[in-house]
Amino acid sequence: MKKKLMSVILSTAMMVTMLTGCGNAAPASQTPAPAEEVKQEPAAEEAATPSDETAAKKDKIVIGWTDANLSNESNAICANAAIEYAKQFDNVELIVNDGEGTADKQIAQCESFVAQGVDAVIISPYDFDACVTAAQICVDAGIPVFVAKGLIADMNVVETYVGSNDFNAGTMEMQYIADLLGGKGNIVVVEGPTGVTGAVLRNDGIHSVLENYPDINVLYSQPADWYRDKAMGLMENWIQLGADIDAVVSHNDEMALGVYDALEAAGITDVPVIGIDGIEAAVISVGEGKMKASILQDSKTIGEKAIDVAIALANGETVEKEYDIPYQLILQENYEDFLPKK
Repeated sequence: MKKKLMSVILSTAMMVTMLTGCGNAAPASQTPAPAEEVKQEPAAEEAATPSDETAAKKDKIVIGWTDANLSNESNAICANAAIEYAKQFDNVELIVNDGEGTADKQIAQCESFVAQGVDAVIISPYDFDACVTAAQICVDAGIPVFVAKGLIADMNVVETYVGSNDFNAGTMEMQYIADLLGGKGNIVVVEGPTGVTGAVLRNDGIHSVLENYPDINVLYSQPADWYRDKAMGLMENWIQLGADIDAVVSHNDEMALGVYDALEAAGITDVPVIGIDGIEAAVISVGEGKMKASILQDSKTIGEKAIDVAIALANGETVEKEYDIPYQLILQENYEDFLPKK
């Protein structure tokens, strides 16, 4: 491997902060940790290795990455994987900015990338609609730009997409629950933030399946904004209303874990709960027979592939219109396959 001469810069338009409220079990009110404490997902036994020719065409390649919200564990895993993978190239500089859950910051960060004259931009979008503007800023400046880990409303603006299809995640989890209930029963849906890319598409996927099951009733469907503590409070309220709930469908694992916390505290252990992302805490919960299932979003692979694609675009190469990283269903019988390798 070539000697590592690359510097990886973590910054926002001001400063990257790593909040611990979303992405672990701690409440959102905890003191933020500095960006350097973003932890890498434990590596698989065989780490991805770039070819020697991947970044060879240009003397130096500068890549800008604007992330939706690095306080989200799945996003942090993805960005950290990109950082570690990029270090393997001796002529690549990766600048990672934290959008901190606001489209305005991601737009401003793209404007900053243009001012810095980067060679390619990766957007992990927070807002489905507003991030089209962020991408257009790069296009207008002649900088190749694409999205990773989430789609935007107008995909014609960007070069490609690297990631999983959130619509498919919604269909997978809802179909699993529909089969488990035998096609009838009462469910509640715990949503991500209103208008956010992943939440919009996952909800669309859920409802596309529900159209085939008229005997499945959605009693409540409300956002908990990806946060475990908010989802716990939401579920506590629903329990107090005395609703007969047969299953819980959550847009992500953090919220699913919060839902299970509320159910367990109320002495309810027979209501199946499913989430999306395959974070370690959820995988362990599935293995212990608590959460019923999770849908893995392979954030590590997405991050690594995004760097390969950015380098190709910076070198003027043609890329595919989509690089799909499939979701995978995690159940108690296979959960060990999804635990970090020690």
